[in-house]
Parts: sequence; structure tokens; C-alpha cells
Amino acid sequence: MLRRFWLFFAQAVTVLLALMFIVVTLKPQWLQRQGQFGKQLASPIVALREVAPGTGSSSAVTSYADAAQKAMPAVVNVFSGKGGSLPPNPQANDPLFRYFFGNPKGGKEPQDEPATNLGSGVIVSSEGYILTNQHVVDGADEIEVALADGRRTNAKVVGVDPETDLAVLKINMSNLPTMTLGRMDEARVGDVVLAIGNPFGVGQTVTMGIISALGRNHLGINTFENFIQTDAPINPGNSGGALIDAHGNLLGINTAIYSRSGGSLGIGFAIPVSTAKSVLESIITTGAVTRGWIGVEPQDVTPAIAESFGLEQKGTIVAGVLQGGPADKAGIKPGDVLLNVNGQDITDTTRLLNVIAQIKPGTDAKIRLKRKNKEMEVKVTIGKRPPPPKQASDENSQPDE
Repeated sequence: MLRRFWLFFAQAVTVLLALMFIVVTLKPQWLQRQGQFGKQLASPIVALREVAPGTGSSSAVTSYADAAQKAMPAVVNVFSGKGGSLPPNPQANDPLFRYFFGNPKGGKEPQDEPATNLGSGVIVSSEGYILTNQHVVDGADEIEVALADGRRTNAKVVGVDPETDLAVLKINMSNLPTMTLGRMDEARVGDVVLAIGNPFGVGQTVTMGIISALGRNHLGINTFENFIQTDAPINPGNSGGALIDAHGNLLGINTAIYSRSGGSLGIGFAIPVSTAKSVLESIITTGAVTRGWIGVEPQDVTPAIAESFGLEQKGTIVAGVLQGGPADKAGIKPGDVLLNVNGQDITDTTRLLNVIAQIKPGTDAKIRLKRKNKEMEVKVTIGKRPPPPKQASDENSQPDE
């Protein structure tokens, strides 16, 4: 019995060894696949990044109360009385203006109501300087400001900049709360922001959203556009209010909404704090904003224009030159394509407008241009940009550069 068992065991071992020999000799990859499969069970199938323990959603910020409480005292309500003898707001008849700002009162047109224009403002200096929108105080013969602590006082207009829709007001009060200016160079798409203002006159309100986009332009709202786009609900009455970051610092002045009804659709625009600071300092110092100007009528190089004239789709084409202006004196002609100003590439008319405006009048600028497929460089003495007309003849017209 034991002998038969031993014989069976020996035959089984012999067969297994023979099979192993055949597999190793003829199909070694079978053994490799088996080894790889074992390794896959021991390690992840793909490389994945997982959040470290203790840094997940449980530790996320759930309240922005501290930021709101820090900023809210510096946001004021602005009441601007308009007498019947005053000229109407030139923007009131502009369909584009109503498209962005709406007409919440529904019945009468804005110019038919010589009553009160309700908006917001931001105290940025303990000396009583307030930033708001130009359209909030436009045409007003009396301006009253209501602080969050209940105090009320009259305000005077220090200066306005219609081309950015900014205005600077001044009040004389003590112990004024002020808002800290944030840094636009650190702002990113996706950052949480809060909008503070007085929507529809219901009282000071805080709404939350994120930065949806930076550097928005070509909207046709202002001459100089570099908007912060946000989905934080902004409604009529928020104009001139604050857009703050999650730490309560000022990032922008709320100025416009994309709306067909006057209510928020999740697309709002704010003027960056960097622009607001520059305008504020210029108005306080000189009473107005001084910008560079060369006296040309620029036009974007569209695909159709590029194809018709055999141009590359870059730069901006000169459609007209003001006789006796800086560009005319420098020899720039209609049909020239402006490519570069002082080392800064020109991509479109908005870029040209902004670059030229930042150059101090009276200084020389090097402009690289293309004329009949030949590139050249000219020196232009920058002039002072003239003030915009009181009322545009065409709703879609914009001041020439």
C-alpha cells in the first residue's frame, strides 16, 4: 500500500516538473505575466494624487464673516439728488447702458425722474475720500452719504473720470472706517470674492461668488476696460460698492452687470483696485486724470481685413490720423499697422489705448509699425488726451486714441 502511494507521488512530481520545464522553455512570458499581475495587486494601477490627512473638505473655510465684518463699515450708501433743471444723464438714453444696468423702476425712463439716484461707495482714506462710479453721481446737484453706523452727511465731488466710470467724493467726518486696498497681481480666477453694496435700496447686503475672469474688455461699457468678472450677485444699487477678497481687502469697484431685466444673471463687472487707485491719486493731485494720446483712429485687424490687404492678424491698423496731432507730426499715415509701442506688443485697439494712455504727455515713445510690408520705427511725442465729449452722437462710438 505504501509502495503504491509512493509510486503515485513520484509520478505526479515527475509530471509537474515536466510541465514546468515545458512552460519555462516554450512559454516563459506566462510566468512574467503572473509576476506582473502580482505586482499590480501590490501597487496602484495608475499614479494618483490624494490629499494629505487633515487637509480635506473638513478643514475648508465655511464662513467669510470676518472678511465681511472688516469691510462692511467702509461701504456707504450714496444718494444723489438731481433737479429738474439739470441736463439729463447722457447715458440714460443709451440702450447699451440700460442693457447692462437695467431700469428697475420699470415705468418711467431714468431721465424722467429728477428724484434720487441710489448707489454705493467705498471709503478708502481716513481723510474722507470715497470711491464710487461716475454714473452714480452724474448730473447731481446734491449728494448725501449714509454710513453703515447710521451717520449721514453731505459729500462733494472732487473729480470724475468718465472714461473709467469712476468718481472721487469727499466728506468731512471724524473716526471714519476705511478699507484696505488689495493686490490685483495676486488675484486669480477661482478666488472667492464678496460684493458689498445696497442693491435695490434694501440696505447693505453681502453676496458671495468667485472671480470668473480677469482683464475683460471689448464690452463697450467704458473707454478704458480691464474688468474683473465675477458671479457674485450684483444688482442695481451695488454700483460703486466694493468687491473684496476673502480677507476683506478691496479688489474692485462694482460697476456693471450683464442683465436683460435689471437683476443679476451671474455676470458682473468690477473696476480693478489698481485702476481705481491710479484714478484716485490723479484726481486728488490734479483734479483730473491725465493720459497720453497720439491722435489716431485705430481699428482691429480682423480676419477679413487681413485677407483683403494681405496682412498678418496682429497689431492695429490706422484708419485715420488727426491733422496736426502727435501721430501726424511723426509721419504716421492711414493704413499703417501699429505693432509695438516702447517694447510692448500691440494686439488690438484696446491694448493700444491702454499702452498709450499710460505714457506721460510730453515724453517720446518709439512706435514700430508696418507700411506696405515694410517695418519701420518712428518717434512720437505723446500728447495729452483731450476730455471726452459730454454726449456721444452715436451710442456705439468711442473716443479715438
